[in-house]
Amino acid sequence: MHDSTLIDRYLDSIWLERGLSENTVNAYRRDLAAVSHWLDTHCDTSLMHCQNSDLRDYLAYRFEQRSKNRSVARLLSAIRGFYQYCLRERLVNVDPSALIEFPKTARALPKVLSEADVERLIDAPDVSTTLGLRDRAMLETIYAAGLRVSELVGLKLNQLNLRLGVVQVLGKGNKERLVPIGEEAQDWVQRYINDARETLLKGKDATSETVFVTQRGAGMTRQSFWYAIKRHAKTAGIEKALSPHTMRHAFATHLLNHNADLRTVQVLLGHSSLSTTQIYTHVAQHRLRSLYAEHHPRA
Repeated sequence: MHDSTLIDRYLDSIWLERGLSENTVNAYRRDLAAVSHWLDTHCDTSLMHCQNSDLRDYLAYRFEQRSKNRSVARLLSAIRGFYQYCLRERLVNVDPSALIEFPKTARALPKVLSEADVERLIDAPDVSTTLGLRDRAMLETIYAAGLRVSELVGLKLNQLNLRLGVVQVLGKGNKERLVPIGEEAQDWVQRYINDARETLLKGKDATSETVFVTQRGAGMTRQSFWYAIKRHAKTAGIEKALSPHTMRHAFATHLLNHNADLRTVQVLLGHSSLSTTQIYTHVAQHRLRSLYAEHHPRA
């Protein structure tokens, strides 16, 4: 069986079993396709017939190309999962990746904007324009609810209840959660729907259920919203390094700074494990300093 066919079968399997997002499945596909191509061109072998030494050579090649430990660890995870599937399906008798150790990775701390930075970023769009009003509503929503960018751009009208002030979010693994949004965000989203959305849809796809749309009447992409964030950050004079999850990180950190419970933040973010949320305690320095000053006897 050709490698590409087997990779497709494996990805179909884990997509059904684990409810992975399209982005995650595509990342696994790229990683496994890259391994397959390298084995074919450098070792004259395939994923189904390679040896442990072949995989070690490939990982060494990746390090020579200055791949980071985190990237190689993700790659090895994809390879390991692939061979576990092959073992279950009795397509191979031995997992050639079994004895390869994962590279040590230091957990990267998320880059977080201050509350003042967030205010300047949210204020940056020109709300006298339809696109500016849309961007303002999007920035308000993503910060108010701590959404992933994919969750924000995929938001449908039936997931919004502005009267109750909640958003129904479909997160990773198709897990649903209800997240409250404050009055400020509610007001801006309602204003966008009333004054800008119909203008953007006019003469195009008037039946669209997507909340945030482009001038073409289509839903926003993750990339287009990321470009908008960078553009507005430049307008606001924010020079800090940003990421697509900047506002989500700010949401979590600022909640902790204002004494929110860690488990509450976990639920709001949609994290399945508390350990994933705990990284934010390392960046919520304001709260840590306040707690120290309040409770330490010699503070």
